[in-house]
Amino acid sequence: TWWSRVAYLGMLIFQVVFAVIPGGAFEVAGGYAFGALEGTILSVIGTTMGSALVFLTVRRWGLKYVLLFFTQEQLDSAKFMHDEKRLYLVAFIAFLIPGTPKDLLCYVAGLTDIRLSRWIIITSIARIPAITISTIGGNAIGTKSYLFAAVVFAVTVIISAVGVLIYRRITKVSEPETSDES
Repeated sequence: TWWSRVAYLGMLIFQVVFAVIPGGAFEVAGGYAFGALEGTILSVIGTTMGSALVFLTVRRWGLKYVLLFFTQEQLDSAKFMHDEKRLYLVAFIAFLIPGTPKDLLCYVAGLTDIRLSRWIIITSIARIPAITISTIGGNAIGTKSYLFAAVVFAVTVIISAVGVLIYRRITKVSEPETSDES
């Protein structure tokens, strides 16, 4: 029914706003419940709506709102998002890489000069590959293709681990150099 889709969109929006809730499980559930294609479409729409809501809320309430969900240390790890010359490219790449803290980046984006329309385009397009993989895995479970689902999830774990390493390298490069003069 259409109510199930509305409820699913609501859960995705809620998950992005309350960033402590991992989103991958929702995407898998979308693939299981609605199939890979519709699950992907709904997941992209829901996460984009959640990202836009977070973005607008941060623009309205600022850093104090962000600090309700994240520590200053976590925000500092995303300083690369404040590079105005490469903001759009860096944001796109960060969202494209599986394993990056996308919800954190949604909050940080609201603190930058990025325009909402561009933010929506970036988050929508860049999330598609990771969401698609998750919904394909969920659909495989729904169709009882357990071996295929296991392979999809194993590949996802490997890609995500590599993504986390890349993200750590990006965040390390963006940290200011400190000297230990004692």
